[in-house]
Amino acid sequence: MEHLIHVLQTDRSDSEIIGYALDTLYNVISNDLEEEEQEENSPKQVDDLGSQFTEIFIKQQENVTLLLTLVEEFDFHVRWPGVKLLTSLLKQQGPQVQQIILVSPMGVSRLMDLLADSREVIRNDGVLLLQQLTKSNAAIQKIVAFENAFERLLDIITEEGNSDGGIVVEDCLLLLQNLLKNNNSNQNFFKEGSYIQRMKPWFEVGDDNCGWSAQKVTNLHLMLQLVRVLVSPTNPPGATSSCQKAMFHCGLLQQLCTILMATGVPADILTETINTVSEVIRGCQMNQDYFASVNAPSNPPRPAIVVLLMSMVNERQPFVLRCAVLYCFQCFLYKNQKGQGEIVSTLLPSTIDATGNSVSAGQLLCGGLFSTDSLSNWCAAVALAHALQENATLKEQLLRVQLATSIGNPPVSLLQQCTNILSQGSKVQTRVGLLMLLCTWLSNCSIAVTHFLHNPANVPFLTGQIAENLGEEEQLVQGLCALLLGISIYYNDNSLENYRKEKLKQLIEKRIGRENFIEKLGFISKHELYSRAAQKPQPSFSSPDHMMFDHEFTKLVKELEGVISKAIYKSSEEDKKEEEVKKTLEQHDNIVTHYKKVIREQDQELEELKQRVNTLTSQNEQLQATVTQQVSQIQQHKDQYNLLKVQLGKDTQHHNSHSDTFQMNGIQVEEVSKLRDELEEWKNKHEVLQGQLREKDSVIEKLKSSQLEIGTTEQSSETSKSGSLEHNNELQKELEMLRTQVQLQAAEISKLQMENQKLQVMVPVKTFLIFPLETKS
Repeated sequence: MEHLIHVLQTDRSDSEIIGYALDTLYNVISNDLEEEEQEENSPKQVDDLGSQFTEIFIKQQENVTLLLTLVEEFDFHVRWPGVKLLTSLLKQQGPQVQQIILVSPMGVSRLMDLLADSREVIRNDGVLLLQQLTKSNAAIQKIVAFENAFERLLDIITEEGNSDGGIVVEDCLLLLQNLLKNNNSNQNFFKEGSYIQRMKPWFEVGDDNCGWSAQKVTNLHLMLQLVRVLVSPTNPPGATSSCQKAMFHCGLLQQLCTILMATGVPADILTETINTVSEVIRGCQMNQDYFASVNAPSNPPRPAIVVLLMSMVNERQPFVLRCAVLYCFQCFLYKNQKGQGEIVSTLLPSTIDATGNSVSAGQLLCGGLFSTDSLSNWCAAVALAHALQENATLKEQLLRVQLATSIGNPPVSLLQQCTNILSQGSKVQTRVGLLMLLCTWLSNCSIAVTHFLHNPANVPFLTGQIAENLGEEEQLVQGLCALLLGISIYYNDNSLENYRKEKLKQLIEKRIGRENFIEKLGFISKHELYSRAAQKPQPSFSSPDHMMFDHEFTKLVKELEGVISKAIYKSSEEDKKEEEVKKTLEQHDNIVTHYKKVIREQDQELEELKQRVNTLTSQNEQLQATVTQQVSQIQQHKDQYNLLKVQLGKDTQHHNSHSDTFQMNGIQVEEVSKLRDELEEWKNKHEVLQGQLREKDSVIEKLKSSQLEIGTTEQSSETSKSGSLEHNNELQKELEMLRTQVQLQAAEISKLQMENQKLQVMVPVKTFLIFPLETKS
């Protein structure tokens, strides 16, 4: 081996000898021997040899790094044997080789290039290499996914013909499973990348279903499993829910339902399709509602649920198919109160079809519950229990169901008929199924407990069953009888005097013994089949005999086992206190319910108001748009108006060359009126001055006449004469000043009168041009 590795290190330029060296190492390490050799050597010896040689090779990490470098070579004689050798190393010592590749620079990315190789042999072996590389290593799975593996693998599947493709499609699907199973990060990446939509064409199998090759069956089986990986109940609820919605919106669920109702589909594909549809609808209201609307292509059309239930209660159908139908029914009812109500309503007297033309789900379940086939009894009992799961209203309604047992006899209630069959000593499987149904029915429903206790034969039967020392097979029935009696005590409302809590506990103490009762109750959870059923929701049993426990029922046992044990040891005083607490809690619950109702009403009102606000907002936006439009129109009119004013100013410029500035923006009507007011003011001032002038003239005239009167008296004193002369001169000066002022004002008035006349000529023209525009805008 050292010499072979030395060749790989030193003879890099000789591709032929590198190829031989790689082939030799592959033959040494690989366990893919011929059949004759495998017969000669025991498989264990071969495994040990391959594993030992691998350990020697990977001891020096550089050997794996060297191999990664050689795989990058494009030469076929180097690349292909390199890929095969690396695959073989991973098969022998997977975790160690994975770790070396993970820490080597760009180790995973280099191997991803193999998917893009144009030579199909290398590409296909590259897929096998990546299968080994991604096994149980989340870190490598993430790197491979983010190196665009989904895109490339889906492209290869499409190129190869989807489900009609060969073994390459199978290898690609196995690699996709490695990348997605239990890897939430990759599942989210797959969904976000819209790759779920690309799965739909896989299931377009067409109407011609006669040609189902073994490879096609294998491919379709893996494709269905890949869908289940994305919607597995073990995934985080949010991730599962978003994948379920995506599958509905892209039409994948509808395509699966088409296969479900098609004819000529192989039994194992049909079974796996039922299981797949189950998990796609589980807990998703939208998908459950769609499934309820699916009809089988029969005449007249029947709901798919009814057709499936017919298979479940038919003992001639394969066991795995019946288990799949039960799982589908359970998933349809999981967290689906609407679906539960529809199933129970088919049992109620008012809705049963009297003509008998169509078989309902309820009739099929009752038929299965009371048939001679114990497997049908068990399946129907569990299916009916799921219709009542966490639904107190339906538990009460189911008490109304009456069954006609035989002609001439009065009808008996469904509850009574179940206890009658139980006491007749039928098969263990039938009794276990009926006891699980009764425990589910009575739990958390006091009225059902009262109905059960009302039959005087029921309590003695249960105490008798529990008290006996029976074989191992019967221990399970004893445990379930103890659970049913415990439920009858714990949920007892003390409405029946003979079967009050305290009296029932005294009866247990006297007939069975408390310790014995608790021991028998513990038989359930200690049973091996109980532990198996508790692991996952899907009913998977190796044989019909192992079909004993239902997954949801194991949850109920876990919840009630402890509280029933406590209730058995409680005194009457403690019971009273507990009753008071219960009543308080009920009152509290009623208050909470009331407030929830108020909140719902307020939410509804709020929603209506929001809608009104939205309506008014949209109306407001429309009005705003209209206003904006009108504003822009007004602005256009204003612009036109200003333009006309400018043009008018130019036309009248030769009349008023001295007032250019005045004409630039057009003369407003307000300016004209202002000028008129000024003119009036000047006229008033002029009249005042004229009046003052007349007064002065009269004063002068008076003075002149007084001068004439005293002309003859020349002997007047000089002082008085000179004084009167001075006064006369002053008056003359004042008169001259007034005359000058009057002349100036007269000139200004004439000037203003001229301007006024010009304006009065212009204004009528101007107003004629302005006012039509203003009216228009």
